Amino acid sequence: MNLTVSLRGTREATATYQVFRLTGLLDAFSEPVFRKVMNKCVDDGPLHLILDLSAVDFVDSSGLGALVQLHKKVVSAGGTLQIIANTRVLQTVRMGRLDQFLSVRNSLEEAIEQVPAG
Repeated sequence: MNLTVSLRGTREATATYQVFRLTGLLDAFSEPVFRKVMNKCVDDGPLHLILDLSAVDFVDSSGLGALVQLHKKVVSAGGTLQIIANTRVLQTVRMGRLDQFLSVRNSLEEAIEQVPAG
C-alpha cells in the first residue's frame, strides 16, 4: 500500500480487525492521502484498527490531527483504534497531550489482545 513517496505501508485484515504497518513520515505532505485511505478502510471494515507506527520516523501536527480524526471516526462507527508507537512517535503524542485520548500499545500482540471479541 503506497500512500505517498514519504509514507508507505501494508494492510492485513482478519474477520475482526485490520492491521496497518506504516513506515516513513506522517506529516502535512502525507496526511491527506493517509486520511483518505484510512477512511475508506474504516468504511470497508472491520472496524477495529491497529496502526503499527513503530517504523514511522516522524509525525507532525498534521499527522496527529489525522490520528485524532481517525480515532473519532472509528469510535463513532463502533470500532476501536490502537496505535503501536516507537519512542519518537510516543514523544510526539505526549507533547500533544494525546496519550490519554489515543490508545497507545507497546506491541502488536498487546494491541491484538485489546481487540474486543466478536
